[in-house]
This record gives sequence, structure tokens and C-alpha cells, in this order.
Amino acid sequence: MSATSTPVRRRAPRHGTTARRIITAAMIVVLALFLFPVLWLMTTAFKSRVDIYSANPFSLVFTPTLANFQGIFELFDPAQLLINSVLVAVGTTVLALALGIPAGYSLARSSLRAAPGVAYFFLFLRMVPPVAALLPFYLVMRDIGLLGTQLALILISAALNVGFVVWTMYTTFRAVPLDIEAAAGLDGCSRFGTFWRIAVPLGRSGVITSALTVFLFSWNDFLFALLLTSPRTATLPVGMLATVGSVDISIGQMGAFAQIATVPVVIVAIALNRYMVSGVMKGSH
Repeated sequence: MSATSTPVRRRAPRHGTTARRIITAAMIVVLALFLFPVLWLMTTAFKSRVDIYSANPFSLVFTPTLANFQGIFELFDPAQLLINSVLVAVGTTVLALALGIPAGYSLARSSLRAAPGVAYFFLFLRMVPPVAALLPFYLVMRDIGLLGTQLALILISAALNVGFVVWTMYTTFRAVPLDIEAAAGLDGCSRFGTFWRIAVPLGRSGVITSALTVFLFSWNDFLFALLLTSPRTATLPVGMLATVGSVDISIGQMGAFAQIATVPVVIVAIALNRYMVSGVMKGSH
């Protein structure tokens, strides 16, 4: 009987495993550096003034308290600030999508050579410093009587973010096969019907990416909200400024405000994360 030879399994080179471990450790360290301020802010909301101003304010060992949350509900109206932020962010998102999605589709399906250049122009508009538009927009809102209203903030936020929506939807619709739309046209679907029933559902990831990004930009806006709203229409970032007094800064109340402003957005972002990643990957092609 002849002896049969068994294949010898080769071991993976150890230098590859070591490199992966080093990269993983480095990523963990970098991630910890970025997340530590967030963790510190979350814990600060539940610390007393003694713990906040102690010798080691970064300590994670403390007795939790709700005094900071009780303080902001006694001195401010967080519910109204939250409602104002939601109204402004939702209004901005709806208006930017209503203008940006059709524009992005038109550019993606245009046969003009200048269409890509126009799309890049809209992307360029998003890069312009927002403060450059503050003074003229302030004067316009004052002259037409909208200064101090939520509508003024919605209009300028939508105007600044619609360029991002146009670019995102332009790249998204370019990835949608034309054969599908042509088949819908042969079945008797109108041009608008093809756009609404075929292109938009197929570009859902881009729509969600645009909506979430615009919502976050509007939600976190401080400069325009500070100058274009009144105490009755102020948003959460403006309300947070009230914790900064002339004598000291109420860090605990600021942390509590940050909790109220952050938790809803984090929940929405986590829920839509997979759609957003898909939209970004499609837009990069």
C-alpha cells in the first residue's frame, strides 16, 4: 500500500496579525479620544456642583442627581425650545428636499454638457461660509416682517442646505438605471409619474441621507437661530446659551440641555444609519 501524502497547512504570517492588532488598538485609542468628551458631557448632567468643580472633574465616580434637570425646568421652558427646534428642523428638511430632489433628478437626466458643472456649483454653494449670508438675509427678513419668526430660520437654513441635497440626489439618480424608467414610460407612465413612482423609491437611500444631514445641520444651528429668532421662537442651542451667566457658567445645566438636544437626534441617526451609509456609498461612485 502506497503512503498518501497529506497537505501541509501553512500558517498565516504573524506580521499580518500583529499589524491588524496595532491598527485595531490605534483605532480604539482614537475612538476613545473622540468619545470621551461626549461621555464627560453626559455624566456632567448628573453631577452636583461639588462634583463638577472638584479636584478631579473628569472622575466617573460620583453620586447621580437630577438637580440640573430640575433647575432648567424651573428657570427655562425646555419643552417649548424642543418644539421650536423640531419645527425648524422638520420645516427646513421638507423645504430643502422639495427643492433639491427634483433639481437633482433634472440634472441627472439632463443631456446638457453643463449639467455636471451645475451640480458642482450647487455643491460649491454649500462650501460658502454661512455667515456671509447673515447680514443681507437679516435685512431682508426685517423688511418683510419675518424677523423673529421660525419661518425666517427655515428659509435661510433651507437655502444653505439645498445645494447639498441637489448634489446628493444628482449622484444618487445617476446610479439608477435608465432602462427601468424607459420601461415605465412604455407602460404609459408620465414623466412625473416615472420620477415619483420609480426614481424616488429607487433613490430612497439618497433621500434619507439628504434628509438626515439637513435635519442635523438645522438642528445644531446656533448663529442664525441666535440672530433671527425671538425668545418665543428660540431653539435649543439658543436656550443653552442662557446657562452662561455674567458671573459663572452653569456647566451642569448646560450638560442637561445637551442631553435633551442630543438624545432625540442620536435615536433618529441610529435608526436611519444603514440607509445613510448606503446613500453615501452610492454617492461616492
